[in-house]
Amino acid sequence: MPRYFDPHLVNDPFGDPGLYVDLAFERRALLFDLGDLSRLSPRQLLRVSDVFVSHRHMDHFMGFDQLLRCILGREKTVGFYGPPGLIEGIENKIKAYTWNLVAGYEGNPTLRVTEFDGEGCCTSARFSARFMFARVVEEGPSSVADGVLLRESGFQIHATMIDHGIPVLAFALEERAHINIWRNRVEAMGLSVGPWLGTFKDAILRGSPDDTPIDVAWRGARDGRPTSLPLGVLKQEIMRITAGRKIAYVVDCAFTDANVARIVSLAKAADILFIEAAFLDEDRLRAAERQHLTAYQAGLLGRLAGVKRLETLHYSPRYQGCGERLAREAEAAFRSG
Repeated sequence: MPRYFDPHLVNDPFGDPGLYVDLAFERRALLFDLGDLSRLSPRQLLRVSDVFVSHRHMDHFMGFDQLLRCILGREKTVGFYGPPGLIEGIENKIKAYTWNLVAGYEGNPTLRVTEFDGEGCCTSARFSARFMFARVVEEGPSSVADGVLLRESGFQIHATMIDHGIPVLAFALEERAHINIWRNRVEAMGLSVGPWLGTFKDAILRGSPDDTPIDVAWRGARDGRPTSLPLGVLKQEIMRITAGRKIAYVVDCAFTDANVARIVSLAKAADILFIEAAFLDEDRLRAAERQHLTAYQAGLLGRLAGVKRLETLHYSPRYQGCGERLAREAEAAFRSG
């Protein structure tokens, strides 16, 4: 099965947190956090269509300027999603620069910024180069169900609020289910392969009831055969559904009961959990003081969530030169039991 998305960390585990997800078939990419982006090429940055910011500590947000600099002069809209305060934070960054010439640029880069309060409410604003990046508040606030910040035909992104002494968002990117059509069974039923199969797939993804009529196309003359068939019949006869992939991204949080519950729910059964492992467990008091996870705690969370693979990041510089200890501790906790 071809991979719909290809995730990789922007930096090594001691560098600024960041996850770059290339959407291979759409010529675009998603970016989780905006730390140091210098390892991404201009071509990679120009592919970014949406950015998901966990919080605005400098090592998660300083790369905003790098991304903005790259898209200046381009006809491009980039969506930004983050916790409360993101709109004001981006507005303040923009106001630090002088924009008297930007309206004359050939392209019109636009930033669409959405704040999620963790309780189902979103507020959005736009900043457009054509108007010297003046803030325009969109109608709202709007509500979102189940923390879904972005829903598209191929994937959706969930967010949940965790605690780091400040609100921090954790994210899960989930590929929609794959609907595999058995061509030989389509033809065995006397049906032809055609655009109607797209309508059939859409009805499945929408969760339409099994008695929903689906217009079909027959091979040769219809000869009194029905113009439509029930969705449930077609589901049983001509298709198979396989689950899509899922990844989760979790950084900067304390190991509390509330955080554990939210992270385990968010990352449940993920194919890959990208998670911070800032401290060794022997330094767990220091980790608690700084409201970060230990490597053992990161591995335990992966095990509790039933994820398939663990990728740790955001190591404290105090372990520079011995990062393998953090990786081993996390993996041992993940595999134990």
